[in-house]
Amino acid sequence: MSHQGVSRSAPSGARGTARPAPTDPQPNHGGTARRYRRSLAFLAAGALAVPLLAGCGSDDEASKPLAGQDIVPVARDAVAEGGTLKMAVDAVPETLNTFQADADAGTTRVAQAVLPSMFTIDATGKPVRNPDYLESAKVIETEPRQVVLYKLNQQAVWSDGREIGAADFAAQWRALSGKDSAYWTARNAGYDRIAQIERGANDLEVRVTFDRPYADWKSLFSPLYPKDVMGTPDAFNDSARRKLTVTAGPFRVDKVDTAKKDVVLTRNPRWWGRPAKLDEIDLHAVDPAKRAAALADGTVDVADVDVADADRITVAGREKGTGLPLQGAGKTSAKKLRSWALTLGMDEEKLPKGPKKLRRSIAKWLEQQHELRDFAVRKSLEPAYTQLALNGSEGPLADERVRRAVARALDRQALARLVLTPLGLPAVPVGSHVALSGQAAYTDGSGAIGGLDTHEAQALLADAGWVAGGPVKTGGKAAGAEDGEKADKKKDDSEEGDESDGGHDGQYIVGEDDKGPDDKGTDDRDTRDHQKDHAHGAPGAYAPKGTAAPRGAGAPAGPLAKDGKALSLRFVLPSGPGSETLQAVAGQISQMLDRVGIATEIHKVSDDSYFKDHVAAGQYDLALYSWPSSAFPATDARPIYAKPVVAADGSLNVEQNYTRVGTDQVDQLFDQALGTLDEDEADGLLRKADSRIWASAGSLPLYQRPQLVGARKDLVNVGAFGFQTPVYQDMGFLKKGAKVSPSPSKG
Repeated sequence: MSHQGVSRSAPSGARGTARPAPTDPQPNHGGTARRYRRSLAFLAAGALAVPLLAGCGSDDEASKPLAGQDIVPVARDAVAEGGTLKMAVDAVPETLNTFQADADAGTTRVAQAVLPSMFTIDATGKPVRNPDYLESAKVIETEPRQVVLYKLNQQAVWSDGREIGAADFAAQWRALSGKDSAYWTARNAGYDRIAQIERGANDLEVRVTFDRPYADWKSLFSPLYPKDVMGTPDAFNDSARRKLTVTAGPFRVDKVDTAKKDVVLTRNPRWWGRPAKLDEIDLHAVDPAKRAAALADGTVDVADVDVADADRITVAGREKGTGLPLQGAGKTSAKKLRSWALTLGMDEEKLPKGPKKLRRSIAKWLEQQHELRDFAVRKSLEPAYTQLALNGSEGPLADERVRRAVARALDRQALARLVLTPLGLPAVPVGSHVALSGQAAYTDGSGAIGGLDTHEAQALLADAGWVAGGPVKTGGKAAGAEDGEKADKKKDDSEEGDESDGGHDGQYIVGEDDKGPDDKGTDDRDTRDHQKDHAHGAPGAYAPKGTAAPRGAGAPAGPLAKDGKALSLRFVLPSGPGSETLQAVAGQISQMLDRVGIATEIHKVSDDSYFKDHVAAGQYDLALYSWPSSAFPATDARPIYAKPVVAADGSLNVEQNYTRVGTDQVDQLFDQALGTLDEDEADGLLRKADSRIWASAGSLPLYQRPQLVGARKDLVNVGAFGFQTPVYQDMGFLKKGAKVSPSPSKG
């Protein structure tokens, strides 16, 4: 299910705390350790300045979401009264405070169901006023300072009977402003621009005055916590971690049961809006690798699933009968049973040895298939995109020409088809770093770097001094896998397995000895390393005019080399369950790079180590991870592409820019977009920033992530929400005798 709509803060719900997701189906301030925690992926799994360049589309280019919602929408009168909905989450939340560093997707789901949000996100990724809490909210003054007046719903009260009002807004501002370090906050974006908060003409009005213009003011106070939570550092840091005694949503937190791995939400008796249809929502922690089994045995009614589990559910829906033909198969050999299990789609690596255990395993599998006939797969595209990240801090990729060569070698359309076409989802490459199709700021800006062109890629590499067949020092390391390995070599060795045939299990090199019989060398020319700054060149301007491109369409003869080192890039990937899609994408990328003479060394590491020890620590050349999209890109995208700066202690503060590629001009474009209250002007500035991010080639968006949800067939108003914030009070089970309309188009 979609958790947060389109917030880059997904899954935590805290604005400005984007979390990349390292497998495919989500920290602006503080110390290094805290930034790493804030950036850990929400596995359901993703450079801002140079001269101003327009995107390839017009500013008024219309777009729409590539895939619609798939939630079986019905009117409330068709939803049965009562019942318990059991919803899978990855873990019991460590905290119920979305503004803390260890908030996660479960934290967000709780907050959405039990706390006020002044604005929610609609199906096009746009913030919309939430009438349950707001009569209106608008900018009433711009000079001398921006003032926003909130007029609250007169029925809006906390569960203890107190009216929601200015005191709650002021307490949250003080806690999140960044001025008091006693509050252990994960972010303060936007709140640090507020000058004061005061009561308006009456108790239902709240005046918020900004000391600097803030375009994304609608991102604030969503969720809004009571002053009981925000009023003191001790309350903020500790009181809301395992309980929320005061809430104001259609549901309330009944209990957090870590032993049973449950967060139990029940109807809020003081709720003034449309009453919740369900009596209870149980958020139950289920390992992503065990979701199909949990659905089959009734542990949960709805769960995000991976491709393999989605296939199981789809196949089960087509089958008739129990499908348990194991009686009389006592003498069937293990070999035949194993072959049969594989034809059923069972995971070969998880199959036990021996015919008795195999028979039991197959029987259990088939029993689950029988139960899964009551479920359906609801699918859409997540408000998130998977990117190829290029670490520009050192090695060959520190040269922009080499990064651009990688970009020109990729067939992004083919990669999108690889992931999305088998799922029946639109296979359209993502064209923007700051928005997705359907959002106002979206325009395909990839023209700033150019499309697939192996000749241009080879010319760029030649201009950077990498030549085919160049001398390689005996025993020398490949250029892309040098000192970066030292810090994590022992960890990688333990994670990747014992050495075998001169290498590590989970590590292999593509492109070093894959020469065809017709490979030819390049023209003889000066192979000096041209130390030129191409950062300010026009988009599409790569090698100097007159640079000869290598002959032929195949890879150069022999590995590319420079200064006695072969060109090989260290491609780090997660190895855990659910990583199969990323590994398939990485394999295709490696083949594409091989065609232009770039070898890749693939290193598979544990999921726990992947992001913290490799991506965030800068110990990689290439990596695949995802970023959530945002309804507020000026706020949420900036730290992802901000130019790294050297801190007072000499360390490099990269914020969330783990590619380490950024420029002052892109930072300026984001700042300008953040400071204008003209939405069209802000969108135009964001598109220009996106063009420059493309031109810098630190991050290459590939495709929007698939969103696959297994759900009981009689569940309605639940499933793959896409951009939109879920409406928890409308969720429930279909009333007996009621009919549903066909699902909306997902194309």
